[in-house]
Amino acid sequence: MTATERADPLALGHAFFDRARARLDMAVPAALTDPSQPATRGDIDLDPELWAQAGVIPARPAAVLIGVVDRPEPGVILTQRTTSLPSHAGQIAFPGGKIDPIDATPLDAALREAEEEIGLDRALVDPIGYLDLYCTFSGFRILPVVSRVAPGYTLVLNEAEVEDAFEVPLAFLMDKQNHALHSRDWKGLRRRFYVMPYQERYIWGVTAGILRNLYDRVYAR
Repeated sequence: MTATERADPLALGHAFFDRARARLDMAVPAALTDPSQPATRGDIDLDPELWAQAGVIPARPAAVLIGVVDRPEPGVILTQRTTSLPSHAGQIAFPGGKIDPIDATPLDAALREAEEEIGLDRALVDPIGYLDLYCTFSGFRILPVVSRVAPGYTLVLNEAEVEDAFEVPLAFLMDKQNHALHSRDWKGLRRRFYVMPYQERYIWGVTAGILRNLYDRVYAR
């Protein structure tokens, strides 16, 4: 992100969608369904040698929607998972989930999940392109799809899965100065990860890693 865009969120809004369309496409990587193929991003981006030590082979294809709302100052739609879920309870996440046989494409999966989780009308979503495949310690191979979302949407939350849905300013998330590094022990391994705290929201782990990938693809190249 340029100094002008950092100082003026309106400048960021004007440029983001053009930048994303120039750098991303809708080609589905073979690695999404073939674990033998390398994935370029994942939970141990900062310490790639830990994959072998962790003994994790992510194999479950999934897709998430990075919905960027087309306002003068764009926002990214995120959710907070309910505390009753068996995994990643209470965490900040993108709408999305595993790819089912009924889904013709990863995009279809992301749109279906967004409708089921937060009631986002797919007619308001304009796909731009896929980010790099992202592998997780929980066993998923996630393909994020960056999309423009028309403003004025309304949401209906699936309370069994989602406690809240909200926007975080794109200018905040795409400012490298807001990408903090934390670390923690995971099964005897010391793992580093990105954290992007925003107001009372604690954005970390997979969500922060994917947002960092968005920054790298759209602004750092």
